[in-house]
Order: sequence, then structure tokens, then C-alpha cells
Amino acid sequence: MFDDPQAPEWAPLLDAAWMARSHAHAPYSRFQVGAALLTATGTVIGGCNVENAAYPVCLCAERGALSAAVAAGLQPGGLVAAVVVTDVAELTPPCGACRQALVEFAGALPVLLANRHARQLHRLENLLPHSFTGGHFR
Repeated sequence: MFDDPQAPEWAPLLDAAWMARSHAHAPYSRFQVGAALLTATGTVIGGCNVENAAYPVCLCAERGALSAAVAAGLQPGGLVAAVVVTDVAELTPPCGACRQALVEFAGALPVLLANRHARQLHRLENLLPHSFTGGHFR
């Protein structure tokens, strides 16, 4: 279902990600990012980046969406797909911290990167090979 970056199933996630991006708080970098996650229950949850003058406390769009999803009841294994949108020429993947946060909820996750002109489909397990997970504690 989510193996084609042009598939119509991506539309609700893209809409949510673009809407979330429009609310991004990025007064310092002006780099607005939107993200959307699809849960196994069919819920689409968006998130945007939130910058702060103290850069270490900034929040990426992907982790913002993930936090909202967890607050709504998301459990590990409950993510189906993710979208990240920006309005720059080069498609922008999730940062390392966001990749690590996402893998906690879905190791095999299709991640669509998009801007106004292009789309590119990746798999989380390829974006974060040899990930550290809760399985390492066993």
C-alpha cells in the first residue's frame, strides 16, 4: 500500500504534514518542517518543528508528531507510515534523533520525503541501519 511514493494513500498524510508545517515555529532558522504519522488504528497525526532561542530544546516535527501520537495512545509497533515535508529544493530526511525515536514504534516503516516538486520513498530500517532498540536490553 505504501510502496509507491505517488500512491493516493499518501494524500491524507501529506495534507496533514503540510498543514502542520504551516504552524511551525522557526524564527531563527526559517526552516519549517511538517511531519505526519499514520497509526495502525488509521489515525493521522501531524507535527511541526518548534525552535527555541536555546537550540538544544528545539523539537523536530517528527518527534512532535510522535509525542502527540503517544499521547493519543500509540504503542510500540503501532506506526504504519510517516511523511516529512519541507519547502526546500533538496528532500530532507529525519535527523538521527528522530530516526531513533521512530524506530521505537516501528522498525519497518515507510518514510516519504516530499517538497512541492518531488517525493522520495525510504524505509526507516535503511535510514537507521543497525538501530539500537529495546531488544538490546534482553
